[in-house]
Parts: sequence; C-alpha cells; structure tokens
Amino acid sequence: MSEFPAAPEVCTEITRWLGYLAAERRMSAKTLEAYRRDVGQFLGFLAEHLGGAPTLKQLAKLAPADIRAFMAARRSNGVGNRSLMRVLAGTRSFARFLERSGKGKVAAFNAVRAPKLPKTLPKPLAVSAARQIADTGLRKGEMREPWVTARDAAVLALLYGSGLRISEALGLKRKDATGADALTVTGKGNKARMVPVLPQVSKLIADYVALCPYDLPPDGPLFVGARGGDLRSIQELLGHASLSTTQIYTAVDSERLLEVYASAHPRA
Repeated sequence: MSEFPAAPEVCTEITRWLGYLAAERRMSAKTLEAYRRDVGQFLGFLAEHLGGAPTLKQLAKLAPADIRAFMAARRSNGVGNRSLMRVLAGTRSFARFLERSGKGKVAAFNAVRAPKLPKTLPKPLAVSAARQIADTGLRKGEMREPWVTARDAAVLALLYGSGLRISEALGLKRKDATGADALTVTGKGNKARMVPVLPQVSKLIADYVALCPYDLPPDGPLFVGARGGDLRSIQELLGHASLSTTQIYTAVDSERLLEVYASAHPRA
C-alpha cells in the first residue's frame, strides 16, 4: 500500500519534492514532516472527492472549487485559519514543484486566497528584558568581539529607546546619530518623523563608535558588519528580514560577495 492516497506517479513526485526541499531549500525535518502530512491530507480528501486515487492528470485539472471544498472540509473538522494557511503553503509548494518539473500546471491554487488571520498587537519587551539585552556587561561571556557586542547593544537601544524600525536603525549615517538628542528618520511610505535619543542610547552609540575597529566616516553607515560591510546594504542585497541572518553572511569576504553578484545578478 502506498504511503499517500494517490496514484504511484504522484507518490514518486512527492518523494522527489520532499528530497528537493531537504537538499536545496534546507528545510528542517519538522517542517518536512508537516508538509508531508498536509499534502497527505489534501490527497486523502481528493481521493474521496474524485472517487479514486488522484493522478497527475487529475491534479492538473483541479478547479478553484475543489480547493475551496477541501478548505471547507478542514474547517468542518475544527481546523483554524492558521493551520489552513500552512496546509495551503505546503500544497502550493508541491504544485509549483510539479509545474517546474513539467508534470502539469496546477493553476487552481493561484485562484484561491489564503484565509485571513486576525490582527494582533505586537508584544513589547518588558523594561527589565530590554535592559538585559542592551547591557554589554551582562553579555561579556559571549563568543563575540567587544565592539560587536557594543554595536548590537546600540542597535537594540535605538529600537527600544527611540522606537526605530530595524531598517531605519541600519540606515543611519554616523553624522546623524552621534551626539544628537533627536533624530529625523524616514520610515514607511517615505514619511519622515523626529524621534528622541535618550542619554543612555547616546552613550551606547558612543561606546560602539569608540570600540569599532573600522573607519566610520560622517557620511558613511553608522553600523557595519564584522568585516566592515554596510549591514543595511547587504541586508537589502540578500533580501533578509532580520539583522542576525545578514550577519551570518558578513563573515563572507565582501569582494567575494561582489563577485557573486556581478556574475549571477541579471542586472549586474
């Protein structure tokens, strides 16, 4: 008996898809298992919905109504919108894999909107927690250069103490952020606003500048990576949402980054 309630040709493609996600996308075992389970549930529904184990040809002929019927069935079993979004993400990923492999175009998924999630307010850090992550003395035991610890503390202090977004903090120039009691930053929608810089925040910035081993010209970026790269530019180039992800790549020589960009980027 097949592991999935589908035709052998579909099961073969699922195995190839999961192998691709593991090897090329480097997905965790837990994520792979969730995708395997979600696609299995979808195929189980189709087996009943279509009256037999679905084939690749039948998958290519699916209509948006079939996808909506699956979602309605899952909701009737008590599945919430968040879980439905994950199921759709997994099945859409498999559908895209089939299209790229030339096994048929499963266009029905593109016509179905993902369920909406209720909006929730962000949960701010408690004052004690914010002080702890910005306290360089408490973080001395970490395996990092002292100036890197000071840099992180200054960034976090700007986020918490001045209300900056991470992109705004990383976009600061040295001349704009050293010795000032207020900053003018440009945020979403290209809107400028003025934010206060508390004395404690100014001190952390000054401590970082004093410890930083790289030259920080007035018109240059205030915060740089472990090898002196502009963190904001690298973050945008690599498309990272978080600073920690960008910092992993700043361990790569900047010249090598530019070589890869020039050889691979279509508009380089």
